[in-house]
Amino acid sequence: MPQDAARPHRARFALSRWFAGVAFTAIAAIAATSVWLLSWFVTERMLWQEGALTRDFVHSLMLVEKPLHNYLRNPEGAPPLPVQNAFEHIGRMPDVVRANVYGRDRQVLWSSDQQLIGRNFGVNDDLDAALAGTIVVEKKTDIQRVHGKAEYELLRPAEDLFMELYMPVLDLETGKVIAAIEFYKNPRALMGVLAQLRSFITFGAVVFGLLLFIALFWLVRRADLTIQSQEHQLVENETFAVVGEMSSVVAHGIRNPLAAIRSSAELILESPGHSATDAALDIVAQSDRLGSWVRELLAYTRPTDETPQPVALEPLVRTCLKEFSRECKRRQIGASAYLPDYLPDVRGDSLAVGQVLRSLLANALDAVPEGGRIVVRATCDLNRGDVTLTVEDNGQGMTPDQRERVGKPFFTTKAHGMGLGLALARRVIERAGGSFRIDSEPGRGTTVSIMLRAA
Repeated sequence: MPQDAARPHRARFALSRWFAGVAFTAIAAIAATSVWLLSWFVTERMLWQEGALTRDFVHSLMLVEKPLHNYLRNPEGAPPLPVQNAFEHIGRMPDVVRANVYGRDRQVLWSSDQQLIGRNFGVNDDLDAALAGTIVVEKKTDIQRVHGKAEYELLRPAEDLFMELYMPVLDLETGKVIAAIEFYKNPRALMGVLAQLRSFITFGAVVFGLLLFIALFWLVRRADLTIQSQEHQLVENETFAVVGEMSSVVAHGIRNPLAAIRSSAELILESPGHSATDAALDIVAQSDRLGSWVRELLAYTRPTDETPQPVALEPLVRTCLKEFSRECKRRQIGASAYLPDYLPDVRGDSLAVGQVLRSLLANALDAVPEGGRIVVRATCDLNRGDVTLTVEDNGQGMTPDQRERVGKPFFTTKAHGMGLGLALARRVIERAGGSFRIDSEPGRGTTVSIMLRAA
């Protein structure tokens, strides 16, 4: 079993997806909590303000209506007409549904609902607080009215939501509480303002939460992409470090036998009338090519700080095609080049770029069947200042999965390949400031495009 197959697959931690879920949940919870707290605070403050205005009205009424003040100090007998008029003023206050005036003994001295006058509803903590000098402001619902206190009897507010206020009445001379007034209100204007404020608070929280989420997600996404890029670069550097070590070992083991093979071929050439002259020439040429490949492999599998030099593409393309001409002729493969009349030099290293082109041509030769074709094209964009070189073949092509993995170290579709050619080619091109792209479909061949900056 291959080592990669035996090794368990470990999924990569999806930082962006994890952060998106956690951040969205946290921001939504914070926004919802903020909306609730702000709405509660604003509602309480507005209701308290309503209570404060009602308190000021009651105090002003006591200052103006002296008969009312005197009657509440000593509520004996039926209230005189001026006091009745003052009570009517209280009942006609804006938004008032019902008004009850209680004495110190908790008995209803007057009510806008005549049926309640003279009644005592028993224990009432809110009324006790008002008689102790505290203003009580509460928001009530219709359900609370139905299942609430006894004095809610016969109360019919126009809205499902109403206010209940208890106002202590103070003696103007001693400052002691002499009575308490209970108001039931339907403050439509106040409730409308509160509804608008809640809408604005909710809208603001949603907008702020979305902006915060987008900003944080953008930062984390950039960090995630940077980490992925650095992780990929680290893996690639480690891979090429291994390749470099392997290359050194391979080069050391190949050079001496290769030199002996070349020397033997030269001896054959020096022998007069030998029938293997052509074969010996091939041996010398291929030995030189292999030696050059070993040197180049050692050169571009290790980091370099050299400044890219101008490379003339046209003679380089012609030379590489000529090197493969014998193999193309043997297999009846058509190899041609379409180059523009003016092809500017590119930035890079001539040996490295040449090896990249040779690697692409070798891959194309392996992919096309006998009688196939290989086309090398070059285009230049003077506005962008780059040159694109493409190698096309009409071979079997690659599947989407193969196309996704091709170019990674040690992945190959060849039976006897090592999976280093395209990986090294990509590294060389990117190191020169260019880009590398592969387009392929099963049954439609493969096109490899390399973009290099014009020198």
